[in-house]
Amino acid sequence: MTQHHPPQTDQTRSERHLPLILPITMDQPLHWLALGFKDMTRSPLLSMMHGLILAIWGALITLLAHDRFWLLAGALSGFLVIAPVLATSLYAMSRAMEKGEKVDLGLLIDTWTHWQLKLRHEPDSYWSLIRFGILLSLAGTGWVITSAALITWLAPAPIHTPIDFIRLVVLSKDNPLFEIWLGLGAMMAAPVFASSVVSMPMLLDRRVTVLQAVLTSWNALLTHPIPMALWAFLLMGFCLLGIFSLFLGLILIVPMLGHGSWHAYRALVDVSELQERLNAQGER
Repeated sequence: MTQHHPPQTDQTRSERHLPLILPITMDQPLHWLALGFKDMTRSPLLSMMHGLILAIWGALITLLAHDRFWLLAGALSGFLVIAPVLATSLYAMSRAMEKGEKVDLGLLIDTWTHWQLKLRHEPDSYWSLIRFGILLSLAGTGWVITSAALITWLAPAPIHTPIDFIRLVVLSKDNPLFEIWLGLGAMMAAPVFASSVVSMPMLLDRRVTVLQAVLTSWNALLTHPIPMALWAFLLMGFCLLGIFSLFLGLILIVPMLGHGSWHAYRALVDVSELQERLNAQGER
């Protein structure tokens, strides 16, 4: 008896096709940082505006939640998780610079508005960025809930403020809670990083689905585990440096890392066989 299979759609075929991962060297992540800094200096005001917005946001959250530890922890954890989404317009700026196109405020406005309105009904549209951002937000929420449950269960006394956390968890000599907390955080952060390391720039640049972008991101990590571990260390280290500098460092760090992430994507993924996404004006 003949079996009839449903015809393959363009979306089905695209999800089965993953781009090739390009070879890189161990020191490549340092080169991505240098290229990110170079892009930032080419359009310093618009680039640093991203960092300034996040610095002000972080300062406001700290001011409002300085005595509410879990609200503060959730806000800072959420920042680290959804940072790839917030840097979308930085990717668009680097993409335009690479093509020799104009980089101005209009490009940023188009990135966050017109593309979504124009392409929202297509299965691999720019709205895939929004869907992926929601997934990252859920991951951040899951970490905060898990972390709160762990600390509440194992801490020797209730944790209400950051000082309580430092005194009862970080500086505790008799309780391995801080080491357990760090280990759990690393275990939860690793798959988030693996899923997002090239996903957001790829979703911005090419007509791909969320699944295709995430699988490509995992493929890049598994192909180059040591360089990607160095890249993760650099991203986390600079983010923490920005946060612990009373958020002032974020003004420079956020655009440098955002632009650098675009160059990481371009160095890692061969997208020559993937259809380029249209920009806000309907041009390639």
